[in-house]
Amino acid sequence: MSDEARELLERVREEVRRDGGTNELAPLIAGGRASLDALRGLAAEEHLIVRSDWRAFLTLAAQATERPQREFFAMVAGGEGLALAKLGDFAAACGLTGADLASYRPLPGCQAYPSYVARLALDGNPHDALLAILANFAEWGGYCATIAGGLREHYGFDDAACAFFDFFATPSPELDALSLAALDAVLATGWTPEGALPAARLLHSYELMFWNTLAGVA
Repeated sequence: MSDEARELLERVREEVRRDGGTNELAPLIAGGRASLDALRGLAAEEHLIVRSDWRAFLTLAAQATERPQREFFAMVAGGEGLALAKLGDFAAACGLTGADLASYRPLPGCQAYPSYVARLALDGNPHDALLAILANFAEWGGYCATIAGGLREHYGFDDAACAFFDFFATPSPELDALSLAALDAVLATGWTPEGALPAARLLHSYELMFWNTLAGVA
């Protein structure tokens, strides 16, 4: 594995961070200041997002031209399937039933993120999608760790209720290695990352929009 992939990923992550913006909901949960309505919204919105991302990642796996890239998207898709099962316990802890989730009216500011992931999949450029998605993965894991801690400390949620966030907060050396191998393989094709930078920035903005829309409910 070359250093080129690692250096590229860190450079793009730094460029995305320089665009600014903060997640306003995670600190509210960490401090016990988010309302139960905001937590319910988080559960219901994620219920829609995980299912959408699962399909998008499978689509990207089917489009991938390089074996490590295909394996990465397939592994991430499998993780979404595992996460969906854990999400039900969080929703139940928030007081939501299956009927509540089915009748929930999603917020546009929350659904912009999965809509853009789906667009990346439909655009048919899995190389650009790979870098854009990888550039935003690290922050998502950190948010989940913060939320899991806040849910336990201030809301009395047990391990089952926090399992969805624990799952994404737990480091995965295997996934990290596969992500770099995938990026390495894509770079070896002669692909250049310039076209992926706008996608990475947009995805980051849409993720912050997700969190901050829910912060408005808090």
